[in-house]
Amino acid sequence: MGIRGRYGAWTVAPLTVVLLVASGCTGTPAAPAKATGGHAGSGASASPEASASPSVPGASDASAAPSASPARVCDRPAAGPVKPPPGAVTVDPAVVGDLAAKTENSPPHTTFWLRPGKHTLEPDPYAQVMAKEGNRYLGAPGAVLDGRRINQYAFSGTARDVTIRYLTVERFIAPHDEGVVNHDMADGWVIEHATIQDNSGAGLMAGARQRVRASCLRDNGQYGMNAYKTGDSIRGLVVEGNEIVGNNTDDWERRQPGCGCTGGIKFWAVDGADVRGNWVHDNRGTGLWADNNNNDFRIEDNLIESNDGAALMYETSYNAVVRNNTIRRNNWVEGRAYAGDGDDFPYATVYVSEAGGEPRVPARTDRIEIYGNVLENNWNGITLWENADRFCNSPANTSTGYCTLLVKDTRRCARPAIATAPLYGDCRWKTQRVDIHGNRFVLDPSVVGCAAECGRMAVFANDGTSPDWSPYKGRRVAEAITHQQQNRWHGNVYRGPWSFVAGDPSRALDSRQWQGTPYRQDAGSDFGPRAGG
Repeated sequence: MGIRGRYGAWTVAPLTVVLLVASGCTGTPAAPAKATGGHAGSGASASPEASASPSVPGASDASAAPSASPARVCDRPAAGPVKPPPGAVTVDPAVVGDLAAKTENSPPHTTFWLRPGKHTLEPDPYAQVMAKEGNRYLGAPGAVLDGRRINQYAFSGTARDVTIRYLTVERFIAPHDEGVVNHDMADGWVIEHATIQDNSGAGLMAGARQRVRASCLRDNGQYGMNAYKTGDSIRGLVVEGNEIVGNNTDDWERRQPGCGCTGGIKFWAVDGADVRGNWVHDNRGTGLWADNNNNDFRIEDNLIESNDGAALMYETSYNAVVRNNTIRRNNWVEGRAYAGDGDDFPYATVYVSEAGGEPRVPARTDRIEIYGNVLENNWNGITLWENADRFCNSPANTSTGYCTLLVKDTRRCARPAIATAPLYGDCRWKTQRVDIHGNRFVLDPSVVGCAAECGRMAVFANDGTSPDWSPYKGRRVAEAITHQQQNRWHGNVYRGPWSFVAGDPSRALDSRQWQGTPYRQDAGSDFGPRAGG
């Protein structure tokens, strides 16, 4: 829901979720790729065994080395019950619309067992299963709910605490920014051991307390999951042990250049999320993207690899722990494309954009802590960025109607009050209190295939220029993010020809300059053969 600006700024178009009226794009979606873990233009093969040790001096040295045990659930799905549980309603694949009809005619808290075979809904775009509170949908081995490129939505309604297990949901055609499963963002849903694939739009939407576990979110047209809830924040989301692969088959950045509406999972205004033990790979675009007033994330023990764009973006958001992840071979496609266009912006593998730690926003940490990760042969490393022209009530912040979590009322961020404390600080999403330590950064340019504009760490901002009444003009924000906002690298291990950017993108530094005055970054870090020295 963002549009990238010249220096990584993003704008947001309002999301409209429609149940009975079609909206969004027209036309037939491109046929999704069938091979697990790949699409045209992706990076290296995403097989977790395929990563060879790079030929970088000291690459075998001991350092932070999380053990990423990938969730290979797409090719190895768990089997559902071969017989209906006691009291379950049996659903017959030979009867068109049987699942929707039996759901409608059964009370809440009913368990449904879908027989093996291909289940279908009525041949109407708006035919869907309107779940009731506490319903459980269990697929037998080989049970598939097939939208046949006719139906837009699979499971809808606002009923809470619905469970979907052992079921494949495929070939639904949700409109752009809408989703197929939990279309109406109901709370408390549990999706486990499910395969949600080959759909248009998002495979899943999300509500509060949603649990997505051990599931395959594969080859969906826009997102594997769009964690957005109309008019509200999502509290307490768990995404654990899933394989998230090959999403954005409809290539929305090509269809709507700069839309920022692509990737494996998009999180919007999620308060409290645990994203752990997932294998996020070969998505066209960003792997995991938290955008706009997210808070209190723990992103840990994931294997994130071979995504066309960044592995992780944390944007206009607060307080997160990113730890013990293996992050490799990301951003080759987008990084190479921007470099080929002569763009010197350090497009990152882990991109922190107008996001930081804030003690006044309750969370399990008051920082963004990035530690214990291995980043291997990505296009770039970690970029900390602020767009000086992006703040609450500025034209560059096109998240219309949204302000920071410290102010909320957009109208307060205006002259004259914005020019003085507390609004001068609180009307900005600030990249602050980011602590990057105990990570291992490995780069072999011969593996990545880059000769320039790669292998960089960065902390910087652009010059503030607009609007006319902005109190952030000139170098104020650039000086603050670089020197005053407690952004710190320390105790890391580097192998390969790394370089560093501070203040503005034209200021390239070697490791000695990066560690020296005035930046004083990466104290106690091990550069092996001196990077850039």
